[in-house]
Amino acid sequence: MNFSRSIVFYLGLFVTLIMFAPISLMVWPLPYHLRYRIVTLWAHLNVWWLATSCGLRWRVTGMENVPDGPAIIMCKHQSAWETFALQKFFPPHVWVLKRELLWLPLFGWGLATLKPIAIDRRAVRRALRQVVEQGRDRLQRGLWITIFPEGTRVAPGQRVSYEVGGAYLAAKTGVPVVPVAHNAGVFWPRGRLAKKPGVIDVVIGPMIESNGKGAAEINRLVEDWIEATCERLPMMP
Repeated sequence: MNFSRSIVFYLGLFVTLIMFAPISLMVWPLPYHLRYRIVTLWAHLNVWWLATSCGLRWRVTGMENVPDGPAIIMCKHQSAWETFALQKFFPPHVWVLKRELLWLPLFGWGLATLKPIAIDRRAVRRALRQVVEQGRDRLQRGLWITIFPEGTRVAPGQRVSYEVGGAYLAAKTGVPVVPVAHNAGVFWPRGRLAKKPGVIDVVIGPMIESNGKGAAEINRLVEDWIEATCERLPMMP
């Protein structure tokens, strides 16, 4: 049953992707915030469709920790779900992502319209400079920055060292960090087609001030909070 419902979900996802890809190009000349609202309707629609087709919903705690902004979101990365859902919880934000995502047909078109910071992860020093230069520009425009500090999706219960890019940007700009923990990988595992019904827990943590802190300290504080919080979340559907 989970497999069949997941197929239905993906059919809806691809149909809406085909619809929204040309729309994202048509609205490119519009002001950014209006363009963002239109293009990200695709993500909102598919989070709803996932709940409808697969019975996979969510509950979020810590919304009171979301500052007036702008800020840097550093989020646990377990599945594709959070790449859709964060747009429901936070003000307009851009992602730090690998540049290859912009080369994807249809999906990459929509991403490109939203001013992401697309980096070459093989060129570490150049990528760090790009994150700081473009990140400062986006923050000055009132946009938030979203970074997945693990760099790739990590299965629930597993742990990898956090990359320093998000913390480095925070240290250089003095902008606070908002950490986010969740257990989406329990329900939408990496590399698995079938989605498990249930309720994803999302926890938005207290803001971490970056003024007076170095990148290593910020990174440690973010990692400690996210990993400790994830350990307390349910590991079974």
